[in-house]
Amino acid sequence: MDTNSMAFDESDFAAVQRCVCASIRRTDRAITQFYDAILAPSGLHITQFGLLATIAKAGPITINRLAEFMVMDRTTLTRNLGPLVKQGLVHTEEGEDRRMRFVRVTTAGEETLKTVLPLWKKAQEHILKSLSQERVDALLAELSAVVAASQ
Repeated sequence: MDTNSMAFDESDFAAVQRCVCASIRRTDRAITQFYDAILAPSGLHITQFGLLATIAKAGPITINRLAEFMVMDRTTLTRNLGPLVKQGLVHTEEGEDRRMRFVRVTTAGEETLKTVLPLWKKAQEHILKSLSQERVDALLAELSAVVAASQ
């Protein structure tokens, strides 16, 4: 058997290179690295900042509802909340129904958001300047359509 033979031909390979999922994930990694570098002095990653900001706006919110809003499974959300809880930026508590858990931002979390917001704005402004507001708006609309198509 020829070890250099491929299970698929060049047209298949070209199609794989244009895979929507792989392309979006590649873009996600690049943009995450960019925002993380700008936010580095704060000690937060962009994913943590986004989660913290969402909880600040929506909280107190159930973990299930937050997972739906963030388009994450509950296990992944709980894992992502762990560092924020450990740092004292968010607090989780049982609801009246013990099966429900609520999450809310603490005072330290609110102060952290105030500190990180200017760094986030710097990263956001760079992207907006590089791409233009119109292109970003169009991109976000297209990404929303991708989310809708995948559900």
